[in-house]
Amino acid sequence: MDLIAFGSVFLELVFGHVPALPGPGQEIYTDQFAFSIGGGAVTVATAASRLGVRAGMSALLGDDLGSRVAEQHCRRAGVDMTACRYVTGPVTGVSVAVNFDGDRAFISHLPPRPAGERRDTGRWLEVLREHRPRWCYVHAGPGVAPFVRQARSLGMHVALAVAHNEIDDDAAAVVDCVREADIFLTNEAELIQLTAAASLPQAMTAATRWCPCVVVTRGADGAVVARPGSTTHVTDGIEPVQARDRTGAGDAFAGALLGALCQGASITDAAVAGNAAGSRTVTLLGAVGEVEVDGLSGEVPIR
Repeated sequence: MDLIAFGSVFLELVFGHVPALPGPGQEIYTDQFAFSIGGGAVTVATAASRLGVRAGMSALLGDDLGSRVAEQHCRRAGVDMTACRYVTGPVTGVSVAVNFDGDRAFISHLPPRPAGERRDTGRWLEVLREHRPRWCYVHAGPGVAPFVRQARSLGMHVALAVAHNEIDDDAAAVVDCVREADIFLTNEAELIQLTAAASLPQAMTAATRWCPCVVVTRGADGAVVARPGSTTHVTDGIEPVQARDRTGAGDAFAGALLGALCQGASITDAAVAGNAAGSRTVTLLGAVGEVEVDGLSGEVPIR
C-alpha cells in the first residue's frame, strides 16, 4: 500500500449558504443540503485514491449509520479499509456544517469511547508492520511522537497534521510530534497559533527549526512550502471556482499532495496537486462531496 491515513470518521450533514446563523427560536432555510462523510482519515485517503495510488484508512468503525456510509463510500472510491478496526456500539461522529459569511460553523458529536480505542498507537504500529505503506498520515497529540519515531524507524515517511483543538489541548505535545515528522501539514492560522509568532514568515522560520519540510495551506492563495533557509509560494493548481463549502479542503490538499509524492513528484509539484484537490473540494458539499445514505441521493435541493 502507498498510503495509510489514521484518524476518525464523521457523518456530515451539510447545509449550503445561509445569510446568518439562526438566533434562539429562529428558523432559516437554505436551498442546498447534502449528506457526506468526513474526518481526516477518509478525506485524505479519498483524495490520494483519486490520483490512482493505493490508499487506505485506519479508523475505528462500529454499529452506526456513519460507519455504514463510510464503508459504502470507500468501496466506491477505491479506499482500502482492511486496516480499520471494528467495535460494538456507535463510534463515528456526527457533524452539522452550516455555510455562511464565506466560512462555515459546526456542531459535532463524537460518541464516548475509551481513550485508548480512539488513539491506539500500539495498534497503529501493528497496522504499519502488516501493510508497510510508503507514507502514513496522522494528527499530532499526546503520545503520538513515539509512534511517529517508530514509524520512521520502520522505513516509512510520516506526514503530520494538526487542528486548533489539539494545539489548545497540548501545544508542547504537538511540537514534540512535529520534531519527529518528515512533513508538517498545517494552515496559516494553526501555524501562527502553534508558534505564537507575529507573522507567517516568522512562524515558518520557527517551524522549520523543528521539521525539515513545512507545508502551509492558504486557501485561495495556494500553499507555501518552507524548508530551512528557503520558502516557495505555490499558486499553480488553484482554480477560480465558486466555493460552496470549505469543509475538508485542507485534508483533500494533504491527500493529493501525499498521493503525488507516492508517484514520485517533487514537493512543489505535489503542492500543485494539493491545490487542485482543494479547489475541487470547495465546489462540493461535504469533505468528499455528496454520498448516498440508505439509497437516497446525498444532495437534496430544497424546493
